Amino acid sequence: MKKFFTSESVTEGHPDKVCDQISDAILDEILKQDPDARCAVECCAAFDRVMLMGEVTAKAEVDYEAIARGMIKKIGYTEGSFAYDRCNIINAIHGQSPDIAQGVDGVDYDDIGAGDQGMMFGYACSETETLMPLPITMAHEIAHRLASARRHGELPYLRPDGKTQVTVEYDGKRAARIDTVVLSTQHAKGVSQERIHRDMKELILSVIPSRMLDDKTKYFINPTGIFEIGGPEGDSGLTGRKIIVDTYGGRCPHGGGAFSGKDATKVDRSAAYMARYICKNLVAAGICTEIELQVAYAIGIARPVSVYVDTFKTGKLHDDLIADIIQKEFDLRPGAIIETLGLKRPIFLQTAVYGHFGKPELPWEQTDRAEDLRKYLP
Repeated sequence: MKKFFTSESVTEGHPDKVCDQISDAILDEILKQDPDARCAVECCAAFDRVMLMGEVTAKAEVDYEAIARGMIKKIGYTEGSFAYDRCNIINAIHGQSPDIAQGVDGVDYDDIGAGDQGMMFGYACSETETLMPLPITMAHEIAHRLASARRHGELPYLRPDGKTQVTVEYDGKRAARIDTVVLSTQHAKGVSQERIHRDMKELILSVIPSRMLDDKTKYFINPTGIFEIGGPEGDSGLTGRKIIVDTYGGRCPHGGGAFSGKDATKVDRSAAYMARYICKNLVAAGICTEIELQVAYAIGIARPVSVYVDTFKTGKLHDDLIADIIQKEFDLRPGAIIETLGLKRPIFLQTAVYGHFGKPELPWEQTDRAEDLRKYLP
């Protein structure tokens, strides 16, 4: 059966991603000074200003404005109203609410309660070497290549903002071909769309394996034409507004909670990472070739209130048995998740662009439990 599935990605200069990176840069700086800090920092950006908001409880001295300006400069906004040395920064960060803190402060580490209620999802499949879906993998790789061409001066007319989108045609569960690629990139004034189309087509072809392309593959490059004004100067940005880009490109549900700017006591982030870790190890173990895992929590309660598994009929064991194995083999209490994945370290800025999953260097991407899980194979 022929089916089509599409996922998108964005570059680090996209206004929402600017905000994600500022939030995680602040979090990492706080964790460098205080690994036990509580942090939930959000950011919004529009035209010529940035507003920093949220709650921080930490033994740390942090220059929030300097971090924000440094991040904006690193991303590449050095001209226009949003230039790193020109934009206005408003700081509204304050201490954490004691009503929220009571669930995690003054509690034995093993019994730290979830920082909020909610459900988190994990996913893995055998479509790619990283056990991620192909559409989001390709979209991220093109976006990353686009940014690299700008940063290394290969195409000096490129500017920081950009978006990619890839549609994969499936034959049953097999990824058969790339049907459509969409790429929009901010650029300098005076550059012809003909040149942009030619260069971007070459860039796309350098990323996507030729076996996945054919003469029917469609390319839409800057489909609306001129894209000179980008980033927050052209559109507002907000932390946590690219949660599907951050996860699995829409392949599995999302609980709604954003990641960036949050320390690991917030299960929105840490439990989603743990769910990915579990799913990846189960696929690597050969117990299934595709799996979606939902874990749900109540605020202040350590153990999840539910664990749900769907292997889309690819499991060598029944889904309910796999759910039992997960609860037996993996400790899903927030404190244990933090310990298992080492989430008190300042490692989060690298997740703020091009996805939180599929990057081999991240702790939740390791398959160190796969061999042990094979004991459950029939």
